[in-house]
Amino acid sequence: MNELFFNASAENIGTRIDKFLADSDSDLSRSAIQKLIDDKQILCNGKPVSKNYKLKDNDEITVIVPEPVELDVIAQDISLEIVYEDDDLLVVNKPKGMVVHPAAGNYTGTLVNALLFHCKGRLSSINGVIRPGIVHRIDKNTSGLLIVAKNDISHNKLAEQIKAHSFTREYMAVVTGRLKDKSGTIDAPIGRSKYDRKKMCVTELNSKNAITHYEVIEEYHDCSLVRFRLETGRTHQIRVHCAYIGHAVYGDDVYGKAVKGLQGQCLHAKKIGFIHPTTGEYMEFDSELPDYFISVLNRLKKMC
Repeated sequence: MNELFFNASAENIGTRIDKFLADSDSDLSRSAIQKLIDDKQILCNGKPVSKNYKLKDNDEITVIVPEPVELDVIAQDISLEIVYEDDDLLVVNKPKGMVVHPAAGNYTGTLVNALLFHCKGRLSSINGVIRPGIVHRIDKNTSGLLIVAKNDISHNKLAEQIKAHSFTREYMAVVTGRLKDKSGTIDAPIGRSKYDRKKMCVTELNSKNAITHYEVIEEYHDCSLVRFRLETGRTHQIRVHCAYIGHAVYGDDVYGKAVKGLQGQCLHAKKIGFIHPTTGEYMEFDSELPDYFISVLNRLKKMC
């Protein structure tokens, strides 16, 4: 069982509780929230409420989320590019188009299915059977480096580094247009969109701080090659921040515009660095830009 806590403020007065929670960063759909209300698993000031309850200032809301029904995730013999591996962890270079862990519509062919086969099930259990070993994620159509934990001790120590912002994560991306400032920092909080729950956005409402540092590497006719360094790691952070400043990631069909012949955004997790959970040694890995990324750059250079 997992409990989520929310506080209503003056700007939420009169909002239905199910709408308020659906618009919050709860990762629950409105229908799921309404079912939890019917099951008396959502409390307002310690008492169950109806789905049409309208919030008052300073209402304290508790959402009791039952444990999900675990799926039997199968191990699959899928080729993986292992950059580094030892008894505690491995670093994988994920290809574009591969989903990280099973979810609705993608129960096979994921990175987790491949890891279960490669590691013979020896992965951390912190995130349950759906996401064994997964310390952090990148999107399906983002390529690049991921670290995977083989045991719970390593998982916890790596997660602590991410939380403390001491984890090195650098990305390369092609973005639309030319940036006015050739380097800088985007400091803008990110939360779930109130208009589309599948999307994130820059917002002050039920958001978390998000900081992205950038440097322009090369410019083309109407696009730029940019290096990004994450200080925080919010869902879709680079994609949302780029769209926010008016330079969406090239090919991003969610926050920008799709590009014919390109499957989603041109974004690659190029470098990752961390302190090894057992040895205490700082380790850093860099990956080459993948073929799809190089093809985009070559095409853009010809247009200049």
